[in-house]
Amino acid sequence: MAFQNGDYPEKELLRMIRKWLPRDRIPRRVRVKDTADFFRVDYDDVVFLKGVPYLVRNNEREGRFGLEDEQKFWVKRARNLLTGDVKILKWVFKERFDAKIGSLVFECVRSPEKEARILELVRGRPDFMQGETVPDSSGNQLRVLDYITGKTLGQHTLELGRNHEDFFHNHFPALLDEFLGVVEAIRFLHENNEKHGDIRRDHIIKDSETGRYRWIDFDFNYRHGESRFGFDLFGLGNVLLFITGRGDITTYRLLQESPDLLERLSEDDVNIVFHNRVNNLKKIFPYIPEKLNRVLMHFSLSAPLYYEYTRELLEDLGEAREDL
Repeated sequence: MAFQNGDYPEKELLRMIRKWLPRDRIPRRVRVKDTADFFRVDYDDVVFLKGVPYLVRNNEREGRFGLEDEQKFWVKRARNLLTGDVKILKWVFKERFDAKIGSLVFECVRSPEKEARILELVRGRPDFMQGETVPDSSGNQLRVLDYITGKTLGQHTLELGRNHEDFFHNHFPALLDEFLGVVEAIRFLHENNEKHGDIRRDHIIKDSETGRYRWIDFDFNYRHGESRFGFDLFGLGNVLLFITGRGDITTYRLLQESPDLLERLSEDDVNIVFHNRVNNLKKIFPYIPEKLNRVLMHFSLSAPLYYEYTRELLEDLGEAREDL
């Protein structure tokens, strides 16, 4: 018996599965599913894309807004049964929300078309995830992405140093150099009139094979008004704040651990987006150089001006790097 989109009988598919999985993970039978509806595709199902069979494993999970355990049913890890390679299959999923930064409101939408464009734009670049776009059975743009093994920038940051002072003097300069590299990657997108759209520290993975940081997940787009790259730049600012503080320095944390430091702060010292995060880190860690702290304050509630282009952020960070 042949299955849809392929000439593979069930026995042949089972033989391929046995080649790549341990014995206790082999399904009793093969269920081939249509790719039109991701909700119907589940663990141990097989789907065909461009004639290639993929064994579906688990759903990926959401990290945005602290929803680390929220399953993304439209994004599934799978194994290419011809090569054994682990892939991420990303179906079309429509999502829309508004994000407010100060007086600016950005209407954000999930756009598979945008991600498909960027995958072509960054093909072969080691600082971005790689993949291809293939049609599902309904003609929608399903993306087949290479799986990247490694830790996120946020995870890596928290593992460095015995405490913040040790981290800042002995590890932060090298980490900032790596961060400059990921900002350069975003500059490449902007110079090609593209935006990442969802810049977060968990969207930057340190590839365990190459040691390079790589951007993932660029299917969000936003309507930008006058500030075309503003949302991306605020995302970069929040990542910079996290790595400089070796984690988020929140007013609640200071209240619990160092209430005397909290008393030094004013409303002007907090983040423009997350009002419980401290941007004026020099008041917490006096050894942070003024030029670096000045960059952080561009993303504070008191900032008179915002960065409009990645080159401006890179120039200021380059000057700040000289003081470390």
